[in-house]
Amino acid sequence: MNVEMTKLANGLTVVSDPMPGLESTFAGVWVNTGGRNETRPVMGVSHMLEHMAFKGTGRRSARAIAEEIEAVGGYLNAYTSREQTAFHARILKADVGLGVDLLSDILTHPAFEQGELERERQVVLQELGQARDTPDDIIFDHLQAAVYPDQPMGWPILGEEDTVGNFTREQLRDYMGTNYRAGSMLLIASGAVNHAELVAMAEEKFSALPSGKAAEPRAALYGGGDVRVSEDLEQTHLTYGFPGVSSDDPDFYVAQAYVTALGGGMSSRLFQEVREKRGLCYSVYAFSQAAADSGMIGVYAGTGEKEAEEISAVIAGEMAALAANATDAEVSRAKAQMKSGLLMGLEKPATRAEQIASHLFTFGRVLSIAELTAKLDEIDAAAVRRFGARIMGTMNPAMAAIGPIGKFESHARFAKRFGGEAARRAAE
Repeated sequence: MNVEMTKLANGLTVVSDPMPGLESTFAGVWVNTGGRNETRPVMGVSHMLEHMAFKGTGRRSARAIAEEIEAVGGYLNAYTSREQTAFHARILKADVGLGVDLLSDILTHPAFEQGELERERQVVLQELGQARDTPDDIIFDHLQAAVYPDQPMGWPILGEEDTVGNFTREQLRDYMGTNYRAGSMLLIASGAVNHAELVAMAEEKFSALPSGKAAEPRAALYGGGDVRVSEDLEQTHLTYGFPGVSSDDPDFYVAQAYVTALGGGMSSRLFQEVREKRGLCYSVYAFSQAAADSGMIGVYAGTGEKEAEEISAVIAGEMAALAANATDAEVSRAKAQMKSGLLMGLEKPATRAEQIASHLFTFGRVLSIAELTAKLDEIDAAAVRRFGARIMGTMNPAMAAIGPIGKFESHARFAKRFGGEAARRAAE
């Protein structure tokens, strides 16, 4: 990547990532604030603000925003995570100016008109209901609450009915004024883009952003515990959580290799043992979730009520086995999957822009492909075994389940499979 960066006087960082041969551009603004920056009375305000940004500005109505971007064949979208909120546009190279103008307009001059707020409130409440009707979606909110109990990192990004139902225009403006500050924002464009032109657009369109940085979020502290929701479903959706690593931890890529070998593909241990050999479920996988100061290693399985009685022991057993005897061959496969995912992602402007944003918020610079592949090449089976032993040493794993849960193993019984003795056995 041939990335160029310029910091404006107000602190906004402007980044261009040209991709020769492309006729389109992916441009977006990343704000280093999300669900974990909220307080309990405004839980979900980050997500509501994302919605309201498209509902009109001082210059454009909500309809005008939609019509202008679609008149040139482009699109606008946004998302909210626990640590960032992003607003982005995909446009042809001739329309980059329009895309930047629209992004700046919704972020510097949002109207927050009361009628639009009332309508969008209902939309978000419907979104909340839809999430709760999707067990393999809402289960991860339950796991997040078990891993990070009673703190913003464990709250649902969508908020709850009592908060969403009471948001005011003043709360939206206050939150935006506190957190949407130029020093915590990035304007990134990948694809058909000229850096000098992008900087000129940013200087004109984003000068109204206040300087400074977003408020520091509350520290994320691993808790562990148990959340179970009994529902009349065909399947039991099960998740397990363990302390992971932060985004800048030296073991970040070791954690990725560990979860890939454990449950990242059809050759992984969980897929082979839980699905192929025992037929206990259709879907099972492992994942690593990293934040600025914390992280989670997780496992998901969707299974039948009867099979739920056996599956926890099998998952814990495979985790213990990987920690004890991870092989060079399976770690090599995991590294190959990670490397191909990295390099294939570089063919997509959106993925490149996301990676740039992640690197800048984590390291303050963009890591080169050579640096990233070198980090992957350094991982060996011994490192994965060491990391696996660390996970087996978890004293209070997190569990969350939804569906027919009567036969799901108790938290106390599952927790006994981990801890100091389990870590010692794995390290022998």
